[in-house]
Amino acid sequence: MLQLSVSGLVPAFVLASPWHLLLLGAASWLLARILAWTYSFCENCSRLRCFPQPPKRNWFLGHLGTDKWKRLCLEGSARLEMFENISLMTLDSLQKCLFGFDSNCQESPSEYIAAILELSSLIVKRSQKLLLFVDFFYYLTADGRRFRKACDLVHNFTDAVIRERRRTLSSQGVDEFMKTKAKSKTLDFIDVLLMAKDEHGKELSDEDIRAEADTFMFGGHDTTASALSWILYNLARHPEYQERCRQEVQELLRDRESEEIEWDDLAQLPFLTMCIKESLRLHPPAPDLLRRCTQDIVLPDGKVIPKGSICIISVFGIHHNPSVWSDPEVYDPFRFDPENPQKRSPLAFIPFSAGPRNCIGQTFAMNEMKVALALTLLRFRVLPDHKEPRRKPEVILRAEGGLWLRVEPLSTGAQ
Repeated sequence: MLQLSVSGLVPAFVLASPWHLLLLGAASWLLARILAWTYSFCENCSRLRCFPQPPKRNWFLGHLGTDKWKRLCLEGSARLEMFENISLMTLDSLQKCLFGFDSNCQESPSEYIAAILELSSLIVKRSQKLLLFVDFFYYLTADGRRFRKACDLVHNFTDAVIRERRRTLSSQGVDEFMKTKAKSKTLDFIDVLLMAKDEHGKELSDEDIRAEADTFMFGGHDTTASALSWILYNLARHPEYQERCRQEVQELLRDRESEEIEWDDLAQLPFLTMCIKESLRLHPPAPDLLRRCTQDIVLPDGKVIPKGSICIISVFGIHHNPSVWSDPEVYDPFRFDPENPQKRSPLAFIPFSAGPRNCIGQTFAMNEMKVALALTLLRFRVLPDHKEPRRKPEVILRAEGGLWLRVEPLSTGAQ
């Protein structure tokens, strides 16, 4: 296995500079992993419950966009482009988790959300022109100036939240601050980072906190949106699996309102989890990874990959390798049946990368997808479009011309 390092040029993500996690040097990266552990631990605590609103109206439901979808379905089914709609949902929910802020971007324009979307678009566009990899040339272009402007807007928003939260923490003190947050169940990622300390007991600087928050916001919305879009596509093409997922959620929430889904419920959705994992195998959100070898790597045939080489790791290729996966183009959730585990390398399935530099937000992403799918399937039936999508591998796996599906609301008795 390759030892992982990001000290070299990794084009698709270097273009995301100046604040993508994949660009962090060794010291900053180690700090990021410590923070990842902190957040992974805290997000499972009761004070960071997934749904910190009164019963029968959890916050995630408000960010799912189901009301908007129902309006579009007034005359029956509605044809929707999944990436566009779900990207807004993931941005909306991430902004709530990170900053405790309701953007309502699915219903009305948000300058901050528009800047995040523009940065994503500009990075893809820049990656297609080799000359623009050089910052000096790029920032002379109109796109480069737009990139700087969008970056400044995102940074300024995050900085303002951090300054305001520090003032509150300083005036209230840690104990009172925590009591207030626990009572309202509104502890968010910024709060966790403000109280986090490194291995030497040192608090994080505002710059450290901003880098972490912006990384989660930028790196977490389009990957999750891609994953959710392709999962819904696969469930639309396989209505028997979609119905089984729906029944699993209904059974779990028997005698409860769907809005009352709790954090602990998410571990009790085995078939839904199987469907998510199989879709991540078939349609990995990040189709390629790049890594720099930190030592010479001797391959089985004796060939050597020299230290310092940058290697492209095809996640898509690994997930579709017929020597690893039988019938790799077939969507089969039972590959991930926990009651019938299959013997294969742990590196055969790497939608969140692998090793010490794997995705630090994978637990959050998996739970976000479970909630979104559960609440969607309780309200809508997802149907395939007449036009079969063609995969479009960019930095994130998309579909040419968008990924279109039809949704129709379930009858009241079926929900």
